[in-house]
Order: sequence, then C-alpha cells, then structure tokens
Amino acid sequence: MDNAAIKTIAENRKVRHEYFILESFEAGIELVGTEVKSIRNGGVNLKDSWCIIEDGEIFVNGMHISPYDHGNVFNRDPLRVRKLLLHKKQIMQLFGKVKQEGLTLIPVSIYFKGSMVKVQVGLCKGKKLHDKREDMAAKAAKRDIERAVKVQNR
Repeated sequence: MDNAAIKTIAENRKVRHEYFILESFEAGIELVGTEVKSIRNGGVNLKDSWCIIEDGEIFVNGMHISPYDHGNVFNRDPLRVRKLLLHKKQIMQLFGKVKQEGLTLIPVSIYFKGSMVKVQVGLCKGKKLHDKREDMAAKAAKRDIERAVKVQNR
C-alpha cells in the first residue's frame, strides 16, 4: 500500500500559523459509511478540531463532517467525537509528550490513501505573538527578494 494514491481532502491551514508542528503522525479514523461518502464529496472541516487521549485511546473532537445528502436515517451527528486508530505504543508516547511537555495534538489534514481515510495528526507547540510576527517578517522579506529578482531579470 506504499504506492497508493494520496488525495488530500481538507487541510487545517490555521495550524501552521498558530503552532509549531514538531512531529506528525498518520492515523486511521473510525467512520461510518455515510461519513465516508460525505468526505468523498468534500464535506469535512478541520478548522477548530483537536485530539485528546482518554483511557489509552485517541479521539478527535470538533471535526465537522457534513451529513450525506442521501444518507437519511444513517447520518450521524456532524460534530461527534471520532476515534483515531494508532498503535498503543504510539498513543502512550504521545500521551507522555502531551502531559510532560505541554504539547497539543491537532489534526493537520485529512486525505485518502488508496481507499482508506487517513488523518495527519501534528504534535504541536503553540506560537507566541512574537513568533507569528517573525514568520510574517520572514515571508515579507522573501517576497521582497523575489520581486527584486523579477525586476532585475526584465
């Protein structure tokens, strides 16, 4: 399955602005059939979602999967808590880092890998206001350099 096609469905762009992503993990997600069909139609939003570890299991909260149009009674609550599928050893390592170092687990993107829905979970550290300013200053400097190179090449 290594060479399975990867098709990104949704990304949480706000994460890269608000947090430093220290590590990222690929996790499966427990879904019902109508949720998968809704995801195929692009009906998913990761904007305010986060992950929590409880009783040795990892769950994603706040992920909005729109109800499937033709799902009728089989549709579930769009904001229900969904279980992520990781090995116990990985979950325990993440749990230790989250508790000791004060880090946060946040879904970065959701995508299809072959026919399976996968979630990229980032182990994140929050940025301070001055960190965000540095990022903006670096982007502005890069943009200015690119403009100067374009002008010279004319």
